[in-house]
Amino acid sequence: MSSPEGADLPRAGAKLPPRWFIRTAWVVHRGLYRVSGGRLGLRTPTPAVWGMMRLHTVGRRSGKPRVAILAYFEDGADLVTLAMNGWGDPPPAWWLNLQAAPTAEVDLPDGPRAVVAHAATGAERERLWAVYRTLNGGDDLDVHAALRSRETPVVVLSPATAASAV
Repeated sequence: MSSPEGADLPRAGAKLPPRWFIRTAWVVHRGLYRVSGGRLGLRTPTPAVWGMMRLHTVGRRSGKPRVAILAYFEDGADLVTLAMNGWGDPPPAWWLNLQAAPTAEVDLPDGPRAVVAHAATGAERERLWAVYRTLNGGDDLDVHAALRSRETPVVVLSPATAASAV
């Protein structure tokens, strides 16, 4: 059996925490960021561990500001994340918002950055997916992706100035 990501599954029986636990962890993480005034909750990625950033989007239906805290790694000037919704099947709202309006802002440990989003495809997607496999917890990446009925988008956030010049 192959995962939607095109790789053979390294082991059977992938288990995720219950959905209520994942959602509670998100609420606690956002609360920690808010209570600490932004001093806690974000981190810079290292070669072996993904970082954490805050993504600011605009609701595609409401037009209201939305914020999500996401894992990412750096690929040159780009930031790369996965649109996985805690490995739940539906796409995360932040990704649907970015598809409707790809310009956004991220908060990083070293300050904010304007970005433009796109979904990686083809060889770019395969290369970035392979990098995610090398990060802490990446050994289960294909197993968890196989739990979804659709391919997990690899989202590239390019600096707005560089992306607008292309």
